[in-house]
Amino acid sequence: MHPSPHQPKPSAPPFDQLLPELQRTLAEENYHTPTPIQAESIPHLLAGRDLIGCAQTGTGKTAAFTLPLLQHLIKNRQRPQPNHPRALILAPTRELAAQIGDSITTYGRGLRLRHWVIYGGVGQNPQVQAARRGLDILVATPGRLLDLMNQGHLNLKLVEIVILDEADRMLDMGFFPDIRRILSRIPPQRQSLLFSATMPKEVRELAETFVRDPVTISIQPEKPAVERIEQKIMFVSKTNKITLLTNLLADPTLDKVVTFIRTKHNADKLARKLQQAGITVAAIHGNKGQGARAQALAGFRDGRVRVLVATDIAARGLDIEGVTHVINFDLPNEPETYIHRIGRTARAGADGQALSFCSAEERDDLRAIERLLGKPIPPDTTHPYHDSDAQFAKGQAARRPPPGGRQRNPKPGNAPHKPAHTQNPAKRAARIGFAFRKRKQRRSGRGEY
Repeated sequence: MHPSPHQPKPSAPPFDQLLPELQRTLAEENYHTPTPIQAESIPHLLAGRDLIGCAQTGTGKTAAFTLPLLQHLIKNRQRPQPNHPRALILAPTRELAAQIGDSITTYGRGLRLRHWVIYGGVGQNPQVQAARRGLDILVATPGRLLDLMNQGHLNLKLVEIVILDEADRMLDMGFFPDIRRILSRIPPQRQSLLFSATMPKEVRELAETFVRDPVTISIQPEKPAVERIEQKIMFVSKTNKITLLTNLLADPTLDKVVTFIRTKHNADKLARKLQQAGITVAAIHGNKGQGARAQALAGFRDGRVRVLVATDIAARGLDIEGVTHVINFDLPNEPETYIHRIGRTARAGADGQALSFCSAEERDDLRAIERLLGKPIPPDTTHPYHDSDAQFAKGQAARRPPPGGRQRNPKPGNAPHKPAHTQNPAKRAARIGFAFRKRKQRRSGRGEY
């Protein structure tokens, strides 16, 4: 823990500084001891300071900013103005935005404050009507928020507090230009908070333009893995991955399992295969409608669904109690994503296991993950589908083929082979046009935001 050195240590426990109404709610929720990020953040936020908070996923960041926000709005109660929220919370995914909204409902019950959650993938009319009635707190994903602002349904000139949650994830998803536009519409006389699980260079650059004289709090930022998670790597060929997964799921101790996979298409394909094997399963990814995503999560939470197959959209913002196992069917491209994935288990003091499949083509990804962890992941070589070629793959065998298949090695003396899109100007133009349309689609409300 490293608060700003010039900041005095608060003399009273953070929860004791909250209003009696909030303290009663916390007691009813059996919430008596603040987490480290809450203990460090809440006193400074109650004092009105800007803040940059860095802590791992699952450490209570949502309550760290929600409780002071509710207290500020209660102590400075005003009648909400139509289309003009008083506080704004930005989140990268629908699921995380919805969970923040649930936390506000829980901690703010009985306070008579209005809040609403807006995101894409659903009709905008209920969101427009809620804004028209007036809101104290607006929780939003950047794309849909900009869409409603451009239509004239929302104005941010009365925002007193703005919060960026999971800032590093929003930058990963390409929201930086949207965030810049949103912040430009908020008055500079505001309290600004930025919370992130990691603090890469891009997040620090954003923070410098976003906050003023902030308190900086970092809770064990260099510790990449939750110690309670038992991690194992299982070397297996790509063709045997589904068979290995089905074999593992024959063990009833794998009771509540999140299985991460790279692509949306393969998520649906894997879910169908598991369903054919008699396993209750649901898939969640960016192409699913919000109703289908909510239904899948609800079934997983209440135990009707045993296995949730997910893309990295669920690597953060998925807070479900009792997840016994995380299985990485595919290893992620970014080693930091591995940390967020396995963090879906071992929450709220529980234990958990993370099993990762590794084919020969993913060997370099595994090396990058182990470099981040600072230690090797123990291998399980006893399973019946162990592939020694995957375990010891190096060089070309450990590199994924480029899109369209692996390129042949150029003959000596010949120019290196160029990708197809650089050879043909028409193909290159089509590729650029496709990327432009995807960006436009995301911002117009049809994409994942």
